[in-house]
Amino acid sequence: MNILVIGAGGREHALAWKLAQSPKVQMVYVAPGNAGTATDIRLKNIPITDLVALRTWALENKIDLTVVGPEGPLALGIVDDFRAHGLRIFGPTQAAAQLESSKAFSKAFMQRHGIPTAVFETFSDAQAAHAYVDAKGAPIVVKADGLAAGKGVVVAMTLKEAHDAVDFMLLDNTLGVVHNGGEARVVIEEFLQGEEASFIVMCNGKNAIPLATSQDHKRLLTGDKGPNTGGMGAYSPAPVVTPEIHARAMREVISPTLKGMAKDGIEFTGFLYAGLMIDAKGQLKTLEFNCRMGDPETQPIMARLKTDLVDVLWAATQALDDTTFADLELQWDRRTALGVVLAAHGYPESPRKGDRITGNTASNEDVFVFHAGTALHDGLLQTSGGRVVCVTALAATVKAAQLHAYEAIKGIHFEGMQFRSDIGHRALKG
Repeated sequence: MNILVIGAGGREHALAWKLAQSPKVQMVYVAPGNAGTATDIRLKNIPITDLVALRTWALENKIDLTVVGPEGPLALGIVDDFRAHGLRIFGPTQAAAQLESSKAFSKAFMQRHGIPTAVFETFSDAQAAHAYVDAKGAPIVVKADGLAAGKGVVVAMTLKEAHDAVDFMLLDNTLGVVHNGGEARVVIEEFLQGEEASFIVMCNGKNAIPLATSQDHKRLLTGDKGPNTGGMGAYSPAPVVTPEIHARAMREVISPTLKGMAKDGIEFTGFLYAGLMIDAKGQLKTLEFNCRMGDPETQPIMARLKTDLVDVLWAATQALDDTTFADLELQWDRRTALGVVLAAHGYPESPRKGDRITGNTASNEDVFVFHAGTALHDGLLQTSGGRVVCVTALAATVKAAQLHAYEAIKGIHFEGMQFRSDIGHRALKG
């Protein structure tokens, strides 16, 4: 079987790495990939990003299954296009991907279908948004309505921060946010307190199979300080998601989302990621939906997955009346996997590219170095993006996995390297 993974980040490297382990696979192609996928003999990079060119290439090269990593191609309708040309692809359609590509669509959907979420209002007029902020006070959350590469959310602890966020999302658009419908909009919502968890499932339009739980670390600096990022590290499983909370998430969030999408005439297939806020009483609310795997959550989740991922994806892309997918139970390594992101100088605002990466970036049996912002120039490994690699370790406990990952990091060097020293701290408290 020949498989195509679309994307260039750590999530795609981890997915391709896992898919290549299947005895059913001849080759995993990654488009466009990175230096990590370029140097793995089981993987082959394809330097194509244009969606029509990708579809043409997939047809010419008889690709049996395509897996989409990032949100951009999904929002542009790659799944619709591939399916229209008879190609098997795992991911949501353009209409279904609005759950991520439009915060306004997502919040209205949750409100309409009774899915627990924060109180909110949507604005395209800056003056009205400022008045709402003044009326509600701080802390408050301001979200750009559109894809923003994980940076379109400002948790404003002061009124000034909230007003500044409104201005640069509605007036300045300094984040380069891809707005929907040609009109800049923001969603302003209540600030929720509690602990966040990433709850990711695989959907075939009718059923959902949960992946292992995980927890991301969004802030740049140790101690949850600094600006929000795309994610500085993650671990799996997440102790905050108790069996009771797991059952509630499936019952109160995932199930009504699948049913609600079907009711709205939009069948949801692909990965569905619910960002949950869990309060001290065990109540949960949905912060956001993503329509793909999280990054860096994918790296520890794939490190723990024992089931053949090809079998799962194949079943998920069968006809709805096929019961294979609904009957699947995924098998997981009982150990903890913990991943630490090494980020480039200047990340997240203005990451520097071109710094030479030296040291040991090879993986072994329980430490995996998943590449993201890396490239080869004249055979030398260099930084080419904000999040450079995610060093992921498997061990019996969170503490052991943490020690293992940080020990491996000592052997990797590049100028201006940034990383947090406390990934996994919430699982170790108390």
